[in-house]
Amino acid sequence: MATPKAIAIELSETEAVELASRLRRRRVARADAMRAEIVLLAAERVSNLAIAKRLGITRVTVTTWRRRFAEKRLDGLLNEPRPVAPRTITDQKVADVVTTTLETLPVGRTHWSSRGMARSSGLGPIDGATDLESVLAATTPQRDLQAVDRPAVRRQGT
Repeated sequence: MATPKAIAIELSETEAVELASRLRRRRVARADAMRAEIVLLAAERVSNLAIAKRLGITRVTVTTWRRRFAEKRLDGLLNEPRPVAPRTITDQKVADVVTTTLETLPVGRTHWSSRGMARSSGLGPIDGATDLESVLAATTPQRDLQAVDRPAVRRQGT
């Protein structure tokens, strides 16, 4: 079976400078640096298999990033949003939790924790730690969410 022909990559001066910068940056995610290196090597006409061996990755990974760069240029090297599991909390439950969080306090406490709210509202511990935090972050104004996350009064020395 014949292997597919590698996509030819031609870089503009600006793209080459940007990719080289990503590769040299100290505070860049390793995945971003690897993608930049894949494209730079591809522009030097290095084969997918040789790139994969040099970087210790699969040929499929090289092919993927090479293709995405050819299609979308630098924007193609960004992470695409990954699909997420459907929300397990109903809209009514969200409304109830947000209302409770903003209008009441737990007994003997200065603020709600996500786990405490999950227990109080009948959500499971896993659902409470993940779904509840994302729901609160998405549905609550930032100033109100800060009030939920932190006690209103801080003690001296803590």
